[in-house]
Amino acid sequence: MFYTYLRSLLVFLLWAINGNIHYHDREKILPQDENYILIAPHRTFWDPVFLGYAAAPKQFIFMAKKELFKDRGFGWWIRKCGAFPIDRENPGTAAIKYPVNMLKKGNRSLVMFPSGSRHSQDLKGGVAVIAKTAKVKTMPASYIGPMTIKGLLRGERIDVAFGNPIDISDIKRLDDAGMAEVTRRIEHEFGRLDALAGSHQTNEKSGLWTFIYRAPVLLIVAFILGLTYLFSYLASFVWNPTTDLTDQMKK
Repeated sequence: MFYTYLRSLLVFLLWAINGNIHYHDREKILPQDENYILIAPHRTFWDPVFLGYAAAPKQFIFMAKKELFKDRGFGWWIRKCGAFPIDRENPGTAAIKYPVNMLKKGNRSLVMFPSGSRHSQDLKGGVAVIAKTAKVKTMPASYIGPMTIKGLLRGERIDVAFGNPIDISDIKRLDDAGMAEVTRRIEHEFGRLDALAGSHQTNEKSGLWTFIYRAPVLLIVAFILGLTYLFSYLASFVWNPTTDLTDQMKK
């Protein structure tokens, strides 16, 4: 319930800030009763919100660098929404085992950025290992739009495109040749989706009047977010959200 509430609140916040958001080929998203890995190039802090919203009502877990969990309130907040910490320098086996178990036994899919950190172009092998072990497909997507808060506030157009599911079950081994084929398939879809989303881009920005009628909404949402953070901070002393997700794997 908290996941749905926060996802809706954040999307509403981004709409109040920008309002120039467009989705393409959402019908290609895999069925709600099927778990999968939603993959995309990681370009902004907010692209996971758009991806998670577009695939609703499906819920997701997220890999997140451990540094994001240092803040008590925010750390509880993102844990409750399905994020789990990863040490990028020494990821360990948990980086594979936990998402694989969730994909096999839980009811949430996984959002993962194969390129790792934002703006990186080097695809990582983790998505292939998880998909192969959990026996799930990958669902490629792409965000094209403002990369800065300034561009977001100016109402620059946002396009989010979804591609064709990628099935790697035919790849027998994840050796050098197998990984090269996985990378080729992902890069092909990412390139196609970037071109598709980019073809819709224009220089048109939201008009001044849109900011005027959205401004009160923005203030209200910001206030609610503040209250939500306060709730998250207090809840972190008595409630461990990781147990909620662990219970899902037992059902």
